[in-house]
Amino acid sequence: MTPHRHFHRLAWLAAAFALCVIVFGAFVRLSQAGLSCPDWPTCYGHAAWPTQAHDVARADQAFPGRPYESALAWREQVHRMLAGTLGVLVLALALLAVRRRRNGIVEVATASIAVGLSVYAYMRGVHVAAGVAAASGELILLKIALRSGKDTCARLGALALAMVIFQALLGQWTVTWLVMPIVVMGHLLGGLATFALLVALAWQATPGARLTLATAPKLRRLLWIGFGLLVVQLALGGWTSANYAAWACGAQFPTCLNHWWPQMDFHQGFVLWRGFGVDYSGGVLANPARIAIQETHRIVALLVLGHLGAVAIRLLRTPSVRGWGGLLLVLLLAQVSLGIANVMFNLPLPVAVAHNAGAALLLFTVVSLLARLRPPDGVPERSA
Repeated sequence: MTPHRHFHRLAWLAAAFALCVIVFGAFVRLSQAGLSCPDWPTCYGHAAWPTQAHDVARADQAFPGRPYESALAWREQVHRMLAGTLGVLVLALALLAVRRRRNGIVEVATASIAVGLSVYAYMRGVHVAAGVAAASGELILLKIALRSGKDTCARLGALALAMVIFQALLGQWTVTWLVMPIVVMGHLLGGLATFALLVALAWQATPGARLTLATAPKLRRLLWIGFGLLVVQLALGGWTSANYAAWACGAQFPTCLNHWWPQMDFHQGFVLWRGFGVDYSGGVLANPARIAIQETHRIVALLVLGHLGAVAIRLLRTPSVRGWGGLLLVLLLAQVSLGIANVMFNLPLPVAVAHNAGAALLLFTVVSLLARLRPPDGVPERSA
């Protein structure tokens, strides 16, 4: 039983909105607008962004190290507003999902109030109290998820809200820690995880969504392997972007700087933590380290293409899921083409944003199949 007769519609709206936030976030990051608002959650002290000359002058005076750029600031702040709207949608989903649980609404409301107090404390400069309040809210939501039993909607709803809150924290740290690569990569993965949870929740709540196949156990095992590979590749894509390694090989593919195996520094390329106080905008790595990141991203892309391509062909041979197989194959080929175009044409913004959107759509396809495929009644999930 779903929590409300319109619950699935709200879940699909939230999932679609999450996709829009991901794509717009990629646009913000790739257009170098991630630090265009040096404070959080305001922008130069404004709920929106400075527009009047005297406001701009005050902004430049307050943040002399970050002069105001109107062409960039609006992008960052609009992204925050979109993310906030998504947070409201996910909060509504979580409240509906737990409304039949004892004290469910009270627990979600308490967690939300704690997070609100955390934002207020952060804006007042009381960072320790802000962290404690945010952690308290997250723990309440995780407790709901762990105690939901067979109530999948309640579990996914609580997890989605917890992930949105964590995304807000990552957005805050992205600004305060000067686009630290591990935070930027985590922010990208967090957005995709939120999207995946909302897609799974939407399918769970949609009437008649189940796809019953005798071969479902085998297909699901293959899809879980593909999901794992895809998550690794998404993380590598985020790491490539965060370290400005996309153009490390120049405009060359499949070679790199006229070599099949150029000089690479894997040790420096995959140091996850380099400490505070460093401005990471533009990147801090030498080119051999960036090449190591880029080449690793290419190698894992081949693994993803090979495995999920084989899964797509298998789906194409199964009449009831042939459309999903075709979609998966088209997305894989499009994603590879966009990745190559990024290298060959020196990361044009529309292509780079489309590459991020393609990654999200690949995730949607794999998560949708995992959420829908089930064996016939009476057949164990692990059956061959």
